[in-house]
Amino acid sequence: MVQKILITGAAGKIGQQITNTLMKQTSYQLRLADINLCPLEKFKKSPDHEVTYLDVSSLEDCQEACKNIDIVIHLAGDPSPDADFYSSLLESHIKGSYNIFKAASDNGVTRVIAASSAQTVEGYPLDFQVTDSSPIRPKNMYGVSKCFVEALASYFAYEKQLQSIAIRIGAYDDYKPEGQPLSARDMSAYISPEDFSDLLLKTISAKNLPPFSILHGLSDNRFKRLNIEETKRLVGYTPYSDAFKLCGIKFFDR
Repeated sequence: MVQKILITGAAGKIGQQITNTLMKQTSYQLRLADINLCPLEKFKKSPDHEVTYLDVSSLEDCQEACKNIDIVIHLAGDPSPDADFYSSLLESHIKGSYNIFKAASDNGVTRVIAASSAQTVEGYPLDFQVTDSSPIRPKNMYGVSKCFVEALASYFAYEKQLQSIAIRIGAYDDYKPEGQPLSARDMSAYISPEDFSDLLLKTISAKNLPPFSILHGLSDNRFKRLNIEETKRLVGYTPYSDAFKLCGIKFFDR
């Protein structure tokens, strides 16, 4: 059975990577939505998928985008941890996320997968591993706005019966050894595009999930900023990348 998936923020770095991944699957039809359509021109040639303009701060736009959709992958937003609350986060993360969940609920969407962030718990010391039961501890307003997204997902799951999953995305990067070195923090929070694609595909198809879940989107790094054992259990996630190995850091067991 073919499922129709709406991807918001499809023109972003993660959005384009996920689009390429999902287009290789025959069981999905995609509606690619973004306020910036130029990067999506290359996808217009596919007869099985569609490209549409979407300003998530407009509830009317979101209602239209969610029509006849089975699953929403909500990636739209400002990706910068330094984003300003009034000029960016209020419209894109707060109003925009509410509008998407509201429209998804109104249109009978069965599942929303929303991009959260490791910034929701960035306030913990760097040598502390965050588990799924650790209280939120944001270090910036970007993290605060993603805490709102998680709370919003929980509300719509339990009060509106819309199954919702928030993925705390770590340091997403197509790392190359000749590129910019990763910091110790980013190595511990790293997730490769390949691992993120695996996590998302398994989240889309996962069965018997609770109404609301928070998943930790990290690769199999030697030290992990966020514990991923519960994520593995819930959706069968099997990451393979390790940022420490990619960066050429060797460990010797005593």
